[in-house]
Amino acid sequence: MDEGTIGETLRRLRGEMSVRRLADLANVSKSHIWGIEHGHRIPSAQIAAALDRALHADGELLERVEEMSVPRVKELGADFRGVGPIHHLPHQGPVAPELVMYFLEQLPGHYKADMWLGPRQLIPTVITQARLIDDLARAADTPVRLGLLGAGVAYAALLGWLYQDAGDVGRSAHWRTVALDMAHRSGDPQFISYALTNKAMHAVDFDDGRTVIDFAEAALADESRLSAKTRILALVHRAHGHSMLPVKDKDLVDRLLDQAAELVDRVDDEHPWGNACRRTPGYITIQRATAYGRMGVYREAAALWDQILDTAPASARRDNGVFWARQAAALAAMPEPERAVQIATTAAAIVGNTGSARLRQEMKAIPRRATAWRNTASGRELIEIISGIA
Repeated sequence: MDEGTIGETLRRLRGEMSVRRLADLANVSKSHIWGIEHGHRIPSAQIAAALDRALHADGELLERVEEMSVPRVKELGADFRGVGPIHHLPHQGPVAPELVMYFLEQLPGHYKADMWLGPRQLIPTVITQARLIDDLARAADTPVRLGLLGAGVAYAALLGWLYQDAGDVGRSAHWRTVALDMAHRSGDPQFISYALTNKAMHAVDFDDGRTVIDFAEAALADESRLSAKTRILALVHRAHGHSMLPVKDKDLVDRLLDQAAELVDRVDDEHPWGNACRRTPGYITIQRATAYGRMGVYREAAALWDQILDTAPASARRDNGVFWARQAAALAAMPEPERAVQIATTAAAIVGNTGSARLRQEMKAIPRRATAWRNTASGRELIEIISGIA
């Protein structure tokens, strides 16, 4: 069977058939099919079966969806040959309320481990806990169930991020959708907003500014009931969405980030999830530097990266690597070839140890900003550095 993503499998099965024709045959909207093929959506079993029937695919797409719902051990980075999917018996009996706090108390440790380890080593642990939370939530009575659903949102969102960082956009989309489903089941506007922001974060990797804005604005729909933290996350992603549009509005991006900055000191909730804005030194400055680089405001972006990286904690190795890569890209475009090469060298040393596809992509983007000096000695050195990244 094809081992690509669900989107790749659907594109292969569709072949020369138009999206319109497939939509008519399967009674599925064209936008839904487009979303599946581009990694924005994971089809339900019912939709996968309908697409299989329309394509005469003998259940291949449905089988691919079911495979993704229980990732195999080898896909989680372990090396257990011949071992099948990890299963656990459904929970029976009452669910202790203390389990909600048990799961929530472990989240800060997972966030710290992610900064140091990257996604490969962390995914197996988090996915096991996420599936256990889902199992317990199905067995628990209210209000324990609602508490577990909230914890489930946080774990599913973390998995969405880990898979996104690992470069697996299909599984990232799946877990971000799981987070949104659990958030709606919980009925808590904080969780719903947080899950919608996570959908916006996923769309950032597709450079799909309008979708990022749509999700970010939806996350702010119930703004009067939202905590400072959830408002910050939505405002930041709304700013990123606008920085991706063909017509750049720097003033609007700055206003949105300024609004978010005014809220940072008001973050006082005890929820352990979504705390990057409080946990990360210079969080808003990082977002502004990233947006400036995307908009082509390179000199200002480089100045902000200088400010950020002077105070960045050494323990945040993967994140620092991403920041160095973005700084090098801004310097390459200014251009400042020698500094760009020096910083790119530092960032390149981190790629292999973290397994971060995001960092690898940031590194591979640097030469595109170095066109003015590509054929110089520094340009050739930069190409050699980037070529050495696995």
